[in-house]
Amino acid sequence: MFSWAKQEQGGRNKEGEMYQTVTEGLQTLYTKKLLPLEDTYLFHDFHSPALEAADFQSKPMVLLVGQYSTGKTTFIRFICSQMPNQVLQSISIIDTPGILSGEKQRISRGYDFSEVLRWFGERVDRIILLFDAHKLDISDEFSEAIKAFKGQDDKIRVVLNKADQVDTQQLMRVYGALMWSLGKVINTPEVVRVYLGSFWAKPLQNTENRRLFEAESQDLFRDIQSLPRNAALRKLNDLIKRARLAKVHAYIISYLKKEMPSLFGREKKKEELIMRLPEIYTFLQREHHISPGDFPSVTKMQDMLQHYDFSKFPSLKMKLIESVDKMLATKIAVLMAMIRDEESKQPPAMVSGGAFEGSHEGPFGQGYGEGISAGADAEDWIVSRDKHRYDEIFYTLMPVNGKITGNNAKREMMNSRLPNTVLGKIWKLADCDHDGMLDDEEFALAQHLIKIKLEGYELPAELPHHLVPPAHRKNPTADALYNHSED
Repeated sequence: MFSWAKQEQGGRNKEGEMYQTVTEGLQTLYTKKLLPLEDTYLFHDFHSPALEAADFQSKPMVLLVGQYSTGKTTFIRFICSQMPNQVLQSISIIDTPGILSGEKQRISRGYDFSEVLRWFGERVDRIILLFDAHKLDISDEFSEAIKAFKGQDDKIRVVLNKADQVDTQQLMRVYGALMWSLGKVINTPEVVRVYLGSFWAKPLQNTENRRLFEAESQDLFRDIQSLPRNAALRKLNDLIKRARLAKVHAYIISYLKKEMPSLFGREKKKEELIMRLPEIYTFLQREHHISPGDFPSVTKMQDMLQHYDFSKFPSLKMKLIESVDKMLATKIAVLMAMIRDEESKQPPAMVSGGAFEGSHEGPFGQGYGEGISAGADAEDWIVSRDKHRYDEIFYTLMPVNGKITGNNAKREMMNSRLPNTVLGKIWKLADCDHDGMLDDEEFALAQHLIKIKLEGYELPAELPHHLVPPAHRKNPTADALYNHSED
């Protein structure tokens, strides 16, 4: 069964009121402008059921899809392990049955699994495909499931779970194999985003990629956290896509109606039109200046059209088309402007609670106590711990009056083999008094920054206070006494 983790939301802030206004506006436009077109041309029989109030008013939804034992349910528990949960005040998380593979694919589910996924794909804000580092094969059912999300490619994210169970070399091979496999079923020019990690609360089996997994999990959390901020815009964009498809469908159905003979040879003409459907698509694209991407699957339409009497299809009613065109040109633009204006005024809504709670703060926040942040809590200057080694190098560079020239410092710094652009940034950070020379503390700082960069950490735009050499730190008391004496 599909399981749905959600929780009723209490209270509404100003941003919630804006969201309510936009969704109510979209619902009204759909009911008055688009639904009549859909009803007239049997859109719901061919493509998607009619939208209901819940489709407009629902919170952002995340759909998890993957084969058995890839960690879907565990991922949900990792995000929000208890009910009630603050995470579910902002989003709903939908777990799906495990995708069948191997011999299990012969088992009938009793319902069209891909069609159900397609229905959800049209309504959710994010689709997360989960893979196991040890089970990269994409079964036939999984392939069909992914293809069911055609047209929703911007919503898809991929998680390579249990990545801590392989070493770095194996992980590179697994990642490459996964990208190759995905390329065969997700036909988009953009490369799909893949997050590496181990999304459960147990210890990592292989810790050599710990920093990578932490960074990847934070990136994924940020992506999920941003969903409430973009929810109204997503619903608006989905309505636009639906309206364009409904228009195309109306053109197809009315064209088939027009081509049917009034009395004899209807069945033969129907077969001919179904065979010629690709040509009809091309004709309609030119006739009405429609993008090929707005048209439904030819094969699917050909299969479904077999069951209909074309002579009973409605003729083209331009008034319905014009009503939808006006909605897209004016009404939608007003709602879009409202969303943009409100976004500029309000702080972004974010998912909180669960695994998102405190994930950026405290000693277990990403990067805390590492790289440029190392020594922030220490009483001593962290560079002093290795300064004796740096001093040995410093005094071989022929300092004059306690300082070495930029030329001598450059020769030593270039031994790191870092690019000149990086070394230039390090120089700018280390030359605290901006005199074009380095004293022993500034040189030690430069060496410390080189070490940080070589270990794979990023350099800051400005030097943190805890890394400023002691001799170059301002003395607030002395400054105050000096300023007082000047007065």
